[in-house]
Amino acid sequence: MNNFSVTILGSNSALPTSDRYPSAQILNVSERFFLIDCGEGTQMQLRRNKVNFSKIHHIFLSHLHGDHVFGLMGLISTFGLLGRTAKLHIHAHSDLKGILQPQLDYFCADLPYVIEFSDLTYDEKVLIYEDKKVKVESFPLSHRIPTCGFKFTEQPKEANIRKPAIFKYDLQVREIVAIKNGEPFTDDQGRVVPEEELIIPAPKPRSYAYCSDTKYYRKLISHIQGVDLLYHEATFMHDLKALAKSSMHTTAKQAATIARDAGVKQLLLGHFSSRYRDLQPLLKEAKGVFENSLLVKDNAVFEVY
Repeated sequence: MNNFSVTILGSNSALPTSDRYPSAQILNVSERFFLIDCGEGTQMQLRRNKVNFSKIHHIFLSHLHGDHVFGLMGLISTFGLLGRTAKLHIHAHSDLKGILQPQLDYFCADLPYVIEFSDLTYDEKVLIYEDKKVKVESFPLSHRIPTCGFKFTEQPKEANIRKPAIFKYDLQVREIVAIKNGEPFTDDQGRVVPEEELIIPAPKPRSYAYCSDTKYYRKLISHIQGVDLLYHEATFMHDLKALAKSSMHTTAKQAATIARDAGVKQLLLGHFSSRYRDLQPLLKEAKGVFENSLLVKDNAVFEVY
């Protein structure tokens, strides 16, 4: 099965600590590498995790708070110093280009590659990128400034023909193509051969959703329904739910409630407040609502099944 995994580059909220960087992740979908958020220290973490910089062509920024973007300018500069020539696509709020352009003009006037800015929208679910392996959708979250989540879904694969059936029925290429397309096949005796005798069904496309920096927001459930792996912010424990509400963040219990009600397979908790050195109480709180919850940790890799 092709690779589909997420590497946690940073899991803290607001600021770096001695063992947790601010938000950033790298998603590998069949050797297509997507950077999700770019907090301070992201390029150091990319090197630590031996990610080939030249394979990153798309960066997705959930919103323009500093702990999600302060690593971007340094990364852009490093790409240039490494001799990058391939276009870099940055998907972000429309304000980003205006914010970055003076810095690019001052520090990177001779940048050897093109940056293409794609503006995100924040009022509906939108397909923002697609290739033959994956599609990426953005959807609105609810935070202090315009913020969105991202859903990455594998493109559907074809069913495979069972090799014994090829020889048993002397299938020709055109017949194999027709069967893969769902057309019925009739043998020499006029019997319609059951589909399960001819094909191995294609695996269900895997999916990953990223929801960082949002209040408890039940409207997002419809956008992440049934995903295989969900990353959801869990900035506070539930005893600080009033603070979570006023700062428009989520508690571990609330994140687990979203995961449970959306019918996801597995929940990753992240974006932790620096007040928590021991994260186990957050995990215990989440597991009380949704058992298949995990804490993320910087440099940990999670497979999407």
